[in-house]
Amino acid sequence: MSAPLRPRPAAPHGPAASRDRAVLGASATPRLLTVGVIGAGRVGAVLGAALAATGHRVVAVAGGSGASRARLALLLPEAPRRPVAAVAHAAADLLLIAVPDDALAAVVTDLAERGALHPGQVVAHTSGAHGLAVLAPAAEVGARPLALHPAMTFTGTPDDLARLDGISYGVTAPAELRALAARLVADLGGVPEWVAESDRPLYHAALAHGANHLVTLVNEATDRLRDAGVDRPEKVLAPLLRAALENALRLGDDALTGPVSRGDAGTVERHLARLAATAPESVPAYLALARRTADRAIAAGRLRPVDAQSLLGVLADNGREVAA
Repeated sequence: MSAPLRPRPAAPHGPAASRDRAVLGASATPRLLTVGVIGAGRVGAVLGAALAATGHRVVAVAGGSGASRARLALLLPEAPRRPVAAVAHAAADLLLIAVPDDALAAVVTDLAERGALHPGQVVAHTSGAHGLAVLAPAAEVGARPLALHPAMTFTGTPDDLARLDGISYGVTAPAELRALAARLVADLGGVPEWVAESDRPLYHAALAHGANHLVTLVNEATDRLRDAGVDRPEKVLAPLLRAALENALRLGDDALTGPVSRGDAGTVERHLARLAATAPESVPAYLALARRTADRAIAAGRLRPVDAQSLLGVLADNGREVAA
């Protein structure tokens, strides 16, 4: 297990802290921050707890659902729950917004219009899909925008804190905030990966394609093994999938094995016939992945184009049948 985050001394607050910030100026940020968190979902609650564990002072959080309240009681029991605008007001140094991608723009706009943000305050979001443009209303009132996305899947439990050690954060920041962003990521035990504003959708698509679709793929394989009479499919899949993932990360396309990479058209045709009879909903995904696997195998020199002809014919024929 990864080493736990080490606590630092509590962040200064109150009149003395306000004087310190006045002396430092609006563009400077104290070493230990006064933080507010909007959104007590899995990501917000865990990152808030991680910041608190490293000495930053989480003074207020917003999260109204029953699940959010349970997470906060577990991860941030001493942080008071407040309305969204009150959290923004209390976050003297850093406001962390961890809401769903499609809700982010409305939350930022509402806070700016209500006067809940202030000059010099860092307003950061945890969305992988968005960069700094979504924070434009905050920047217009003098706040400093930051996109800070942890490349990790979360359960919203204390177990997540150990998983933060060494992970990457997709960071998009104006030049004057890069040092602060790097410091925050280091405080969280992570490594910054600097992502250009225009590349945020591609960055996020890659992570979603790899992680979210992997979950779907594993569950599809689990279900089909059950259909084949396997009582404990997870026991069959675990060593195979772990080895495949490790090999893929280490070897790239050289890790490809199986009937597609060999051009075994007859085997793939039998796969598709049985899937169509047993679980037709799985056929389109199998076809799409088999075609892409064939393309990559050919490009990598794992499959000769002449050996791929029969296979590609099977995949094309089945594609027409499914489309029909």
